[in-house]
Amino acid sequence: MTTPQQYDAILFASFGGPEGQDDVIPFLRNVTAGRGVPDERLEEVAGHYRALGGRSPINAQNRAIIAALEAELASRGVHLPIYFGNRNWEPYTAEALTALHADGHRRALALITSAYSSYSGCRQYREDFARRLDETGLLGEVTIEKSRSYFNHPGFLAPVIDGVREALADLERAGHAADQVRVLFSTHSIPLAMNDASGPTGQGNWYVDQHLAACRHVMDQLHDELPVLPAWELVYQSRSGAPHVPWLEPDVNDVIERVAAQEQGEAVIVVPIGFVTDHVEVIWDLDTEAKETAEEQRLAFRRVATPGTDPRFIAALADIVGEHLDPSRERVAVTELAAVDDVCGHNCCQVHAGRAVPEAQGVNTLEEIAAHLRAEELARAGAAS
Repeated sequence: MTTPQQYDAILFASFGGPEGQDDVIPFLRNVTAGRGVPDERLEEVAGHYRALGGRSPINAQNRAIIAALEAELASRGVHLPIYFGNRNWEPYTAEALTALHADGHRRALALITSAYSSYSGCRQYREDFARRLDETGLLGEVTIEKSRSYFNHPGFLAPVIDGVREALADLERAGHAADQVRVLFSTHSIPLAMNDASGPTGQGNWYVDQHLAACRHVMDQLHDELPVLPAWELVYQSRSGAPHVPWLEPDVNDVIERVAAQEQGEAVIVVPIGFVTDHVEVIWDLDTEAKETAEEQRLAFRRVATPGTDPRFIAALADIVGEHLDPSRERVAVTELAAVDDVCGHNCCQVHAGRAVPEAQGVNTLEEIAAHLRAEELARAGAAS
């Protein structure tokens, strides 16, 4: 297969994470930039990273995915270089863009390590692309096109289905019948305003709706295999931000306590349905805090792995690349929701914690986004003077 000329590189974009103790607070400052969060509050979250030696596994996990994807694409005859750039830590997006430009590339397809639609999982990455292209002088010279959200690609969900199946079998061997198990699908909590604005203008709620569709699909695939299916629900973790700002609930730990208090079961299976790899928020919030809560409540606990480098997930990413190389190719999707567009609307996902941008009508191309971000920064500077 000959690679068409419309793309000459892939930008693999992710959140980023510190590589040592000295990086932790600077990394968290990047994550919370513009919110005025003092360092003493950042230290609360920093403890999670410090307990792991100050090093997040996310960069190594992403490099492993990139290596596996390169091999999968090569096996399909696709030879596109992959550049790795993070929003919040090295290697930064700007470094990746500068490198791919220096290597002669001008049109890149962006793969993002977020499976769902929301400001933080989609539009914020596009804002990062626009800002860094602007800063590096490459705006208009290098084009970055984002690929679609893949929450309902079968290659993303198949490893999750297997994980739930195996956890149920393991609990049954330990003497816990399925009707005494609760499956808790966990994802990152976001502000209610961000969820309300997720998706195209006038629709909203895509973040929650997409998660629920993914959860239903996982359980539906087990329906014909198991005589009894356990009850399940969508729960949230990793809440941050000001206490007065409403975020999605219930918290996974509160639900575990409720299961025990109301005698709704004797075991819980926690499924990090909202995450691609087992990074710090999975390791700390689930493997540490949620597990401890379950132990305190005398509940058996199992945690399902994220897709990571599972070959089916790697193949899913390669499929998405293939969709862009051949626009006539069918976009594969399961659940009752269809495959979403690469960018789901002119004013999609415009609201996030503490910032609404109703004036951003029609802001959608990277050039338009960059101009809008410059205008915002000038307005803030004027207000501060």
